[in-house]
Amino acid sequence: MIPWLIDNAWWLTAAGIGMFLCGMGVLLVLAVTMPADHFVQLHGRAERPRHPAVRLLFRVVRNVIGVILFVLGLVMIIPLIPGPGVLFLVLGLSLMDIPGKRAVVRYVVSRPLVLQPLNALRARWNRPPLQVPRDA
Repeated sequence: MIPWLIDNAWWLTAAGIGMFLCGMGVLLVLAVTMPADHFVQLHGRAERPRHPAVRLLFRVVRNVIGVILFVLGLVMIIPLIPGPGVLFLVLGLSLMDIPGKRAVVRYVVSRPLVLQPLNALRARWNRPPLQVPRDA
């Protein structure tokens, strides 16, 4: 396996850099387009009335994609495999239905080391600062 990695190191490195840049672009778009009151809303996005089977299918597909991204993130954390492992872990976790996930995200975003750079980025794009709950 090691000779294969050595022979293909250039394209593995390029793929890792490409995935990192794409991930940063997606995070930029999400941070800028997110509504300012996203973290103070009591519930997630309002469900559109759909057939229960369609909602279940959507939920299953979203969780499967989340698990796949999470596993890919774990694989990318291994030093021999390049790529934005932590980014894939976070994306995978954000897609999965995990109890308490929203409270953890609110807590992390309310920390000054996370909130200040996000608000500075939003200000650069003329967006209002994110509002966070006082109890987070």
